[in-house]
Amino acid sequence: MNKPIIIGIAGGSASGKTTLAEKIKETFADEKSVVILRQDSYYKDQSEMSFEQRLETNYDHPFAFDNDLLIEQIHQLMSGQCIERPIYDFVHYTRSTASETVYPSDVIVLEGLFVLEDEKIRELLNIKAFVETAADVRFIRRLLRDVKERGRSLDSVVTQYMNTVRVMHDSFIEPSKRYADIIIPEGGKNTVAVDLLTTKISSIIHHTML
Repeated sequence: MNKPIIIGIAGGSASGKTTLAEKIKETFADEKSVVILRQDSYYKDQSEMSFEQRLETNYDHPFAFDNDLLIEQIHQLMSGQCIERPIYDFVHYTRSTASETVYPSDVIVLEGLFVLEDEKIRELLNIKAFVETAADVRFIRRLLRDVKERGRSLDSVVTQYMNTVRVMHDSFIEPSKRYADIIIPEGGKNTVAVDLLTTKISSIIHHTML
């Protein structure tokens, strides 16, 4: 197989990165195989720590992620190998003992908070996108998601946002926007930007096939 096209999608928490990734996957579903890798899957394993210690971790700092494993597995996919993608347990704040087999594909969509912050990851990307969404919208989305899907209390979500999420966004995520090839307001809901992005992906795919 040809070397896969790798698209990186960064942006703040609950900005719409996943929706954009899914839109790309839908666009190429009929002609190309597409796999989505989420940086959230690569939170570091904390199974040797107590639950109380895990609660003290700053999950909104780049150091919370096992980027070495992420980069290693991207290289494996690029060379045509399958990977065992980790599964993160957001209820217990550590990596699950289970994993998911991911097969090589023509297009790899990598989405996550710090996809553009890490130089080693940026070097692997053919297209770098940043999803920009208003802070109040992101907070409301995060609040609803974490309470409904991740078993968090309202107080814990608000406390985490005020203590780390907002600060880390301003310190690491927002500055990484300067590395983006394209900035997409509202992510997957921006149909014009999605069309422009998928058209560019198509042109790269066509070029590699020549």
